[in-house]
Amino acid sequence: MRRILAEHTVSITELRKNPAQYFTDEPVVVLSKNKPVGYMVNDKLFEAMVDQLKKLHTSDLVAAHLRPAVEQLRVIAQQSKAE
Repeated sequence: MRRILAEHTVSITELRKNPAQYFTDEPVVVLSKNKPVGYMVNDKLFEAMVDQLKKLHTSDLVAAHLRPAVEQLRVIAQQSKAE
């Protein structure tokens, strides 16, 4: 049995209908076949979580794992220009 670390859940099917409504001030667990497959958080909560991790770990390694690589940022920028 896997832990669910959020009070709110959504199935992938429901999430596909309107994903924006699930980016709330609290984490939302995404379920597939009634099993947790991921968590959704809004930008402010994610940034707060990253800040807390940075405080707990003085290593730059933590920050490096939580931010996109330069190549990933280029791809994101190109995709947004194409839209």
